[in-house]
Amino acid sequence: MRKPHILVVDDEPDLVELVEYNLKREHFQVTTTADGESALELARKELPDLILLDLMLPGIDGLEVCRQLKSEGRTSHIPIIMLTAKADEADAVIGLAQGADDYVRKPFGIRELVARVSARIRASESALDQEDRQVIKHGDLVLDSIKHEVELDGQPVQLTMTEFKLLRHLMSNVGRALSRNQLLDGAIAPDTVVIDRNVDVHIATLRKKLGKHASNIETIRGLGYKLKSTPVPTE
Repeated sequence: MRKPHILVVDDEPDLVELVEYNLKREHFQVTTTADGESALELARKELPDLILLDLMLPGIDGLEVCRQLKSEGRTSHIPIIMLTAKADEADAVIGLAQGADDYVRKPFGIRELVARVSARIRASESALDQEDRQVIKHGDLVLDSIKHEVELDGQPVQLTMTEFKLLRHLMSNVGRALSRNQLLDGAIAPDTVVIDRNVDVHIATLRKKLGKHASNIETIRGLGYKLKSTPVPTE
């Protein structure tokens, strides 16, 4: 069974040792680093399951690390728990606004920290399971991942592989605004060289094939697209 991988980023050696020891006791795989630049490099290379990120770091601080990772398609999905001293709580709130998932105030109880990490990992795995469901429905639109079929009002809809994956990603994240990079990562292999505008072209053809249901794919100006939480009636 694969061990969830945690990246711990903090420049306090004693704290890092304590956190690493206790996470490994709970059967997590742990990588540690002490500065923002290496944190960015490791996150992009290893794609950990979760990042524990200190706010105050040498060089690139935690806020900037968070901002960069959450703005990049390949790393935006990684949960980030920020570690902050009480005096830096306002910065932690800024981190949440930039996409961080949670923050823990120093000094913290190690059991609380491990519990928070475990909860975030479970939530992340649940979201992935949701995306891998066999059959997803949105109003009269039905997508079957195993059969690789899409039906609208009981009639088959012929989609290309990329259109199918884009639609599945949208349907698995109903009501959530997805950036073009997130949609690309959901539909195309991460190592493929692509252009953001490719998404617009594929969405346009997808909308055409979905007919009346196309209005459920909403354009988010300056970001990307989302599938409306409540399907618009097709009649």
